[in-house]
Amino acid sequence: MKYTKETLISEALDHDLSLSKYFMEMGMHCLGCPASRGESIEEACMVHGVDCEALLQKLNAHAG
Repeated sequence: MKYTKETLISEALDHDLSLSKYFMEMGMHCLGCPASRGESIEEACMVHGVDCEALLQKLNAHAG
């Protein structure tokens, strides 16, 4: 799976729960919250002040 700005947090975590560490690193400690799971990666980055492209690079590198 290739992760994009539009990928929902829930889609990413349902595909690979070990990605949660990257969201936790960016300060997103509310991964179990239904609202956060409905956010796109881009929305989560905006809320937490994180460089979306940098996070996507980590997620996609992890995915291989």
